[in-house]
Amino acid sequence: MNAPSNPTSAAGEKQEQPMKHHCEHHAECMKMIQAILDGEASEGEKEHFRQNMDLCMPCIQTYQLEKCIKESLHSKVERRPCPQNLVATIKAKLNA
Repeated sequence: MNAPSNPTSAAGEKQEQPMKHHCEHHAECMKMIQAILDGEASEGEKEHFRQNMDLCMPCIQTYQLEKCIKESLHSKVERRPCPQNLVATIKAKLNA
């Protein structure tokens, strides 16, 4: 993922970088993907990841898969409030 940004030719045109098919920084990329999807990454981290992800096929695929899984789980989980008597019982046991 940490490939240099697109270099510029002598004429000032951006040269295309080849798509990577192996990520040399897989562990770091996985941490960054999770931080981004969990809303814990800074804007600078997000921007750095976006720029480099476009050049790394494994990062693109992992990001898309993780995002799909997170969205799928979020749509399937039914959110229900905790019964008040359960809350009271837990609080009473914690204060005892």
